[in-house]
Amino acid sequence: MQHDTRIRQANREALLALALYGLYFVWWYAFGYGMGDEDPGTYSYVFGFPAWFFYSCIVGYPLVTVVLWAVVRLFFRHMSLDADAPDASGGKDGAAK
Repeated sequence: MQHDTRIRQANREALLALALYGLYFVWWYAFGYGMGDEDPGTYSYVFGFPAWFFYSCIVGYPLVTVVLWAVVRLFFRHMSLDADAPDASGGKDGAAK
């Protein structure tokens, strides 16, 4: 039985997506709780928003959206998930008939 390269590619894409989500969570948490864990009277403001909120939510979300778009365009592949479709190497997927 041959190894199906679609499974390896799907696993790689899933791990990449989870890693990027983890990085986004660290970004959000670091700014949200790192800068926001002060007395509200000492907050600095950016465009009328507290700096912790501006950097964690207003900057973070569009930034991660652009990064995810780039990663999908560069590292994800379009492939058929049909059992009879050839895999990325041009051969059959190795499913027993």
